[in-house]
Amino acid sequence: MSVRMIGCSHRDAPIEVRERVALGHCQLTPALAAWQERFAAVEAVVLSTCNRVEFYLAADDAALPETDAVAAFLAAFHGLAPEEVLPHLRRKDGREAVSHLFRVAASLDSMVLGEAQILGQVKDAYERARQQDAVGPTLHGLFQAALRVARCVASQTELHQHRVSVPSVAVGEFARQIFDRFDDKNALVIGAGEMAEETVRYLREEGIRDLVVANRSAQRAETLAEHWNARAAPWNELARALAEADLVVSATGAGRPIVSAAEFSAVEAARAGRPLFILDLAVPRDFEPTIAQRPDVYLYSIDDLQSTCQTNRRHRDKELPKADRIVDAEVDRYLEESRHQTGGPIIRRLREVWQQPKEEELERLFRKLADLPEPARAEIRRSFDRLINKLLHPPLESLRNESRRGTSSALLEALAKLFQLKD
Repeated sequence: MSVRMIGCSHRDAPIEVRERVALGHCQLTPALAAWQERFAAVEAVVLSTCNRVEFYLAADDAALPETDAVAAFLAAFHGLAPEEVLPHLRRKDGREAVSHLFRVAASLDSMVLGEAQILGQVKDAYERARQQDAVGPTLHGLFQAALRVARCVASQTELHQHRVSVPSVAVGEFARQIFDRFDDKNALVIGAGEMAEETVRYLREEGIRDLVVANRSAQRAETLAEHWNARAAPWNELARALAEADLVVSATGAGRPIVSAAEFSAVEAARAGRPLFILDLAVPRDFEPTIAQRPDVYLYSIDDLQSTCQTNRRHRDKELPKADRIVDAEVDRYLEESRHQTGGPIIRRLREVWQQPKEEELERLFRKLADLPEPARAEIRRSFDRLINKLLHPPLESLRNESRRGTSSALLEALAKLFQLKD
């Protein structure tokens, strides 16, 4: 079985593309079901976040979908033309795909280096695929290894020692360019997921006193607000909450903007020219981009954080070599274990096949030498075993060497054919 990753991320696709191919929480289950119907022989885990849409696939080489097949699938699911998707997808195979997943899970490929949310997103993607029977032995082992790597990086480096998140970097850098203090500002958080909760936590730590949470699910908004001693605003009063806010952070899973330019006009009229900072962390975006053209509105999307996050990365770069070494070692470990699991059945079957003629010859010999004492019989058995081990040593040593280089598949096939290992 071979492993392949096909997808796009903040590194190679702008937000305008990512928001069109993103799979929201409610879309992931039907998307995975549609994938299974089309590619039944392919194990699949789909990871869709604000920064990436990636398909992790495992199958025999002949069955693995190419990049254009994944582009066609995404295009059909979203009602797009394949040529709108294909140029933005990237493919990684084998070791490169394994290393990429390990780095993603360990938050080494995140926009904010060391942010913790991605690990939960990787777990959720794996669990969803497992529950839909889209995961087989290969991806099960791969994702279990990825979660182990993430824990190793977190415990053996200082990347996660000081909590870092997209909201903390964004609000800390961008909002401070507009406001010199936060304790006298009104803040509105739209959404009630992990990103929203991280935002609420950070705003409280920064001294925000008047904090409002709005979400389509009133219960989830009230639960989050109660936990952080904030207020919950009814969804149908979102415009009023926007009119009263100084700082807005939005991170919903909506499939289209929750605030259009036309809807914002009413909000703008009620604000009387007060400056409004909006951090739109959603993909697809929650605020129509043209709202940024309004006077006294400072609207930033997830992609506007790139330069700030690069600064954050430079501050934490000293821990990167250690994290990279951990990932590289774990990639070697995973691949070695995978090759052993692949070659193990062939080796066992080969030994079994050679045991049968050995036993037949011993039985024939002992019938002829019926008076042979037991110590002599035991010595003869040991001699036969040593002979078989010596005969097996060269092909098995060659197989181990090829496995270390990752090129054992052809030799395994040759051994199976040469010794007629049909099972």
